[in-house]
Amino acid sequence: MESQLRLRSLAVGDEPQARLAHQELMQDGFEFLLDLAQGEAWPVYLDRLEKQGVFTTGILIEVSETPTRRQTLADHLGATINDVATWRDEALMLNLASFGPAEHQLLIQAGIRGLKGIVDLDLDAFKMRLVRPAQQLRMEPIDDLRAEGWWDQARTLEDE
Repeated sequence: MESQLRLRSLAVGDEPQARLAHQELMQDGFEFLLDLAQGEAWPVYLDRLEKQGVFTTGILIEVSETPTRRQTLADHLGATINDVATWRDEALMLNLASFGPAEHQLLIQAGIRGLKGIVDLDLDAFKMRLVRPAQQLRMEPIDDLRAEGWWDQARTLEDE
């Protein structure tokens, strides 16, 4: 069964859960809420993160770097380690160069949910997989250079 949880930026309503996760992970020496100042108001912290360009995907990639961290995150969220691996895979894909919300939607439309979906295809198959979804979404086709860049980056990131 596919998890219904999706990656998104932290929001005002996430404060209690995020602070709890931060406290629990700090016991293992891991800073979940990067650069959170003692007593800092949550809206101020979120605004500062947005201005610094810190995205949820980067935090997820960092917090799920090792199998132990993936299990800790899964336990905290009531998810499975496979769920965390799937989210990490998607987060890695979202960090490809020249990749934004429209490109994310394109790959979802193409049935590619994460980095593994790119790595499992050869370059020509990957490029072909993007053609019809671009038409369906009324987007400009992805040019060969960008598609090849994503494909190459996926192979590099695969080892992370």
